[in-house]
Amino acid sequence: MSDGYMWFEGVPFPTMDFTPEVLREAQESFAFKDENVLILTYPKSGTNWLIEIVCLIFSKGDPKWIQSVPIWDRSPWVETEDGYNALKDKEGPFLISTHLPIQLIPKSLFNSKAKVIYLIRNPRVVLVSGYFFWSISTFVKKPESLEQYFEWFIKGNA
Repeated sequence: MSDGYMWFEGVPFPTMDFTPEVLREAQESFAFKDENVLILTYPKSGTNWLIEIVCLIFSKGDPKWIQSVPIWDRSPWVETEDGYNALKDKEGPFLISTHLPIQLIPKSLFNSKAKVIYLIRNPRVVLVSGYFFWSISTFVKKPESLEQYFEWFIKGNA
């Protein structure tokens, strides 16, 4: 599985908005602040659902922020080029999203008091959700079958 993917330290990333330079800079230089909240999820585990809930908590239930600001601006992805650039100079408490495995998380997290919300979902449901998502995506190689996607998933490449 290499079409449409960029590999960084043994982990596949879509080539759209991901670069080794940004991943390395985020890992080495991004500074978590104590008031930050990191939403950490495996892909297709309910990330957007969780971001919406946390945003409602942040806004004390007022939906105006959610209705007026796109989700990627409310909780940028630290590993993407656009997200990293939006986050690196941002002030105040804010949300950060990631699908990064623990070995690629920005090192500053481990020396901060930032809060981490880790979402776990049944792997069978993640497998099916991922299969249907990647089957209709246009920016990565599509699985030819659920069996092929299962092999990618088991190897950690999905």
